[in-house]
Amino acid sequence: MLEFMSHYAVPAAILAVAVVLVLGLVNMMRGGSPNRSQKLMRMRVLLQFVAIVVIMGTIWLMQK
Repeated sequence: MLEFMSHYAVPAAILAVAVVLVLGLVNMMRGGSPNRSQKLMRMRVLLQFVAIVVIMGTIWLMQK
């Protein structure tokens, strides 16, 4: 389980946050819809929470 978390789940969570962040920045730079920017930023915050939970879970499993 630890190997899965550290090798797959943590990088996937961080990558998801980065992708949504870039999509939000691109939308903002192109002058896209403010509603879409708002949805992307909300999604980014949610994904950051998930990433923190995954990282903390991985650290917890490493302590065992």
